[in-house]
Amino acid sequence: MSSRVRDTTGQGGVAPEFTVDPSLLDAISPSGDRGGIVLGSSSNGEPLTVSALRAEPTRIVLAGGLYLGRQFALRAMAVGAWVVIATGREQAWHAVQRSAGMGPDGRPSPHVQIRRLSPVELPRASENAPLVVVHDGGPTPQDLFPPRAPWHTTVYLLPYLHPQASTIANAADLVLMQRLPAGQAELAGRIWNLPQQMTHQLTSLQDDQVIALGRNLWQPIRLVTTAKEQQILGPVRRGD
Repeated sequence: MSSRVRDTTGQGGVAPEFTVDPSLLDAISPSGDRGGIVLGSSSNGEPLTVSALRAEPTRIVLAGGLYLGRQFALRAMAVGAWVVIATGREQAWHAVQRSAGMGPDGRPSPHVQIRRLSPVELPRASENAPLVVVHDGGPTPQDLFPPRAPWHTTVYLLPYLHPQASTIANAADLVLMQRLPAGQAELAGRIWNLPQQMTHQLTSLQDDQVIALGRNLWQPIRLVTTAKEQQILGPVRRGD
């Protein structure tokens, strides 16, 4: 994996743009770079950062369980993003919403909103207020909230890989995958044209491991959960 991710803005802001060599989508970088979302660590313990908030529309697919999606939402909140969660299981996300605290009017903070799975008007995304939309719509989601503006990231949470999700999966700038059963790993191999060795690796990941996949990118990551996150989400795990 190349690690030629560099911050070219030279400016302040919540999540500066990262640019890369045109031949790469290098979405993982050492924590020395500003911005981004620290998701976990490498095999030698080095923190790894997902550059998920960028000055361009961004799509991310999470192929795994609810835990991974909720942790990603918490990390996005931590770096100043507005988070909109579109879901058919609102109760599963209430803990994430409560973690954002209350507004001056005593109501839940508007920085984390839970919406139904239907088109709605979204907050305006900007460099100082990037927007993350988590689409929790099952294994074959409709593309209800495609990212259309800079600093807008749509995250598609897939409980498992399904052939009908291949269009959304192929359009993703970054894919994070937890352990897959053999059949789904084979499907992943077909969708992303993976060598057999990589396909097999997807079946042998530990519960706290994910693979970050992008163009010319294959990076194992060990998820790291803080004590506060454990209070909200429980221990690191795979599945819902």
